[in-house]
Amino acid sequence: MTGTQRVVVLLNPTSGKGKASTAAPIAVARLQDRGFDVVQVVGHDASDALVRLRTAVVAEPTAAVVACGGDGTVHLCLQVVAGTDIPLGILPFGTGNDNGRSLGLMKEPAEVADVIADALVQGRRRRVDAGRAVSADGVDRWFLGVLSSGFDSMVNERANVMTWPSGNARYLRAILAELRSFKAVPYVVVVDEGLATEKRMEKTGMLVAVGNGTSYGGGMKVCPSALMDDGLLSFIFLDEVSTPRFLRVFPQVFKGTHVEIDEVHEHTATSVRLDAPGQIAYADGERIGPLPVDVHIVPAAVSLLVPSSWEPTT
Repeated sequence: MTGTQRVVVLLNPTSGKGKASTAAPIAVARLQDRGFDVVQVVGHDASDALVRLRTAVVAEPTAAVVACGGDGTVHLCLQVVAGTDIPLGILPFGTGNDNGRSLGLMKEPAEVADVIADALVQGRRRRVDAGRAVSADGVDRWFLGVLSSGFDSMVNERANVMTWPSGNARYLRAILAELRSFKAVPYVVVVDEGLATEKRMEKTGMLVAVGNGTSYGGGMKVCPSALMDDGLLSFIFLDEVSTPRFLRVFPQVFKGTHVEIDEVHEHTATSVRLDAPGQIAYADGERIGPLPVDVHIVPAAVSLLVPSSWEPTT
């Protein structure tokens, strides 16, 4: 490594019930010991953090942006680095950590920092695809993992306005509450619009997922066939089913075996347009906005700092 390389670390101090705050000093110290100039960014909220991160990155030449937190922190960093040559490193110390888990980064803070440092020193980058979503209210966001609509998005909406309990217990309570009122939604779906493979579907469903990555929600493999380097999205649609049937099907998502049942349909696409009344899209666990939402894949949009052994197709 010639000269001192500048690394900007975005920290979400609340991620993982404070786990990120504990991990950050250890990881930052290791990066500094390895000879990097580390600039740490913390925002008052997500919007403020994004502004501060953009400002820090454009202020001086930046060798890498590193997300210290959960998938929401990765999502924020993605808005800055996607479509550029600035690589993204991940210190996965949030609650779900689906992106960190899929990249083989579930290690101790100093170990993950060494992965990032080694990749920078060795000039090792892994280009992967990213999804891009535009919602009805004009929000335009990149995502690395999964975009969803339907039951799980309504659970997120409910959980976000609850004040009790905290953590995973809040999400569980929101699931139980949503089960009592959720009804299947009439969707209009257009896949590969404008291409020879274009397909239009009008059907009622419980859950829709569009994946660049495989999982969300802390290990739910909703798009088990998704590959991060194939230039395609994985599109999953769960038909309308009874509540008892849904309760039997939904847990299978943790193993990815839900795609084997008749009511689940899996497709590949380069773009997906979703429309349904009263529905909200979430991506990487973050609220995007109301449907209709247009989603398309951008091949090789992101440069990642990952272990040397990691392969995007595993």
